[in-house]
Amino acid sequence: MSELFSSLRISGSGMSVQRQKLNATSENIANAETTRTKDGGPYRRKQVVISADDKPVGFAGEFSRAQVDLVRTHSQHRYNARRFSTDELEVSEAKSQIATDPKPHFNKIYDPTHPDADPDGYVLLPDVNVVTEMVNMMTAARAFEANVTAVTATKEIISESMDI
Repeated sequence: MSELFSSLRISGSGMSVQRQKLNATSENIANAETTRTKDGGPYRRKQVVISADDKPVGFAGEFSRAQVDLVRTHSQHRYNARRFSTDELEVSEAKSQIATDPKPHFNKIYDPTHPDADPDGYVLLPDVNVVTEMVNMMTAARAFEANVTAVTATKEIISESMDI
């Protein structure tokens, strides 16, 4: 049963990461034309940096703990079966952090009437492409939905296992 709960933990961490991506993307879209922030200068695009947790669990170890002792097929009956190793696979939760671009690229437009224009009449705008941000938002939403589907499937497995 702990394997099912680890599945819920992994899916939950994935949902959390995708929620952060959605928040960062929506903030980027909202500030696509912000020329002045509290820190001074134009808005800097935010990105979510995703990485695996520091304590990965070997897939083979997780799989062997999850196996139930069943009657196995005799090895002579599996002459065409392909063998593969899962020792190099790792299962871990996702973690993320929001980072701003340390060397941002700003778009320069000529608008001498803008309050944030430099002496030459140019204004620096954030390098936020709304179309790219919308694609990122749709991707994060789909990944969030996939994690929700995994959680729902796990809940159904738990529910069905209680009926046995």
